[in-house]
Amino acid sequence: MSRPSDAANGATPGHPGAAERFQVRAAVAKFLLMGFLALLVVATPVAFWIRAAAERHALDNAVLLTERVADLTIKPLVNAAVLAGDASALDALDSALQPWRSNASVLRMKVWDADGRVVYSDVRSLVGQRFDLPEWGRDLLAGGPGTASLESQQELENEYESTSGELVEVYVSSAAADGTRLIFEAYYDDGPVRDEQQAVLYSMIPPFLLSLAALQLAQLPPAVRLARGIQYHQATRNRLLKRAVEASDLERRRIARDLHDEVIQDLSGLGYALESEQLHGPPEQQSMLSGARKILQHSVRALRAMTSELYPPDLEQLGLKTSLERLVEPHQERGLAVRLFIPDDARLDGGSSALLYRVAREALSNSAKHSGATAVVLSLRTEQHGSEISISDNGQGFDNTRSSADGHLGLRILKDTIREAGGALEILSSPGVGTTVTARLFSRLPAAR
Repeated sequence: MSRPSDAANGATPGHPGAAERFQVRAAVAKFLLMGFLALLVVATPVAFWIRAAAERHALDNAVLLTERVADLTIKPLVNAAVLAGDASALDALDSALQPWRSNASVLRMKVWDADGRVVYSDVRSLVGQRFDLPEWGRDLLAGGPGTASLESQQELENEYESTSGELVEVYVSSAAADGTRLIFEAYYDDGPVRDEQQAVLYSMIPPFLLSLAALQLAQLPPAVRLARGIQYHQATRNRLLKRAVEASDLERRRIARDLHDEVIQDLSGLGYALESEQLHGPPEQQSMLSGARKILQHSVRALRAMTSELYPPDLEQLGLKTSLERLVEPHQERGLAVRLFIPDDARLDGGSSALLYRVAREALSNSAKHSGATAVVLSLRTEQHGSEISISDNGQGFDNTRSSADGHLGLRILKDTIREAGGALEILSSPGVGTTVTARLFSRLPAAR
């Protein structure tokens, strides 16, 4: 029987190493792609983390700046007159705070007392109004740390800030000149915070990405060696599978030759001797000799059918259709109803024909010997993208989720061989509903001659 061609085994004619090199390149490309995706997956949350850390750093700086304003201006200048709402005292405080508003991007300033009353604001209409202090306001009045946030201002006291978009809102603890506990509130433009975010982000992302890229490149040589090692072991495995199938074919041929040249010839000669003895022997032994001769003839026919299965026809000369028709004849003689659906114009290369013939031979043998089937349907389909052979029987079936020790070794070997040749072999079965074996080869068909 012809061996699978190089094309059926995935190699390019004239370039035995081309397929192997392509597999290595594909594996390395996949490794690099997965590394790039991993880089994106890691870099994205890190970028957000850096951005959040930069924002927190900028807000902390805003708190420090506001505490400086509170210590240098609010504490010494907020006196009893300011607390009483004296207009001239408020004007003086307003003038003292004007440089801070000009140089520190401060948009609004407010001073609160413990009752939630606005003691001072650069918007004079707010002075004297009262608002409910939140819980953290009590903490500030007790000397707690300052707080800062970056958000749109939509509270009741933010009538004049609500249209300014996102602002940096800072609250720090302060005190009047007489020791009265106060809260100093300042609103800053978010521009400096965003600028600091961008500066920190742009300064940290490049070295971070370069580090990950260097790590990826450092892993590339081991990945190439690993891909080549896997490819080498796969090639070795393919060769071993091919050798196993070839050894199986050689052993089948040897057994067929020995049966034909020795056992069948001896049994045929014995049959002629029994026939002669039946004709010329004693009449009382003719019945016994006739029965023995029939048994012997049946055994010779069975051995010849077995020899035909063991020694397959020349697929290149006869073609796959004729070879399959001859393959099913012995099974039909034994009472197995086999229906064939094979197109007349089926043209396959020698390697594909050999693989599909082996699948049919193993499947038919299992159906006849192990399944108890009475009917089998064998169909072959050939299309532009490949070919498919299917063998279905009505036997007892089996649970194919469990490993079967009997009758399926040949199919398991063929399954590996076909997979390595770029195809697939599928066995579907369950108890009581029979078995279907389907082999698909995805190689291109040769041009019609």
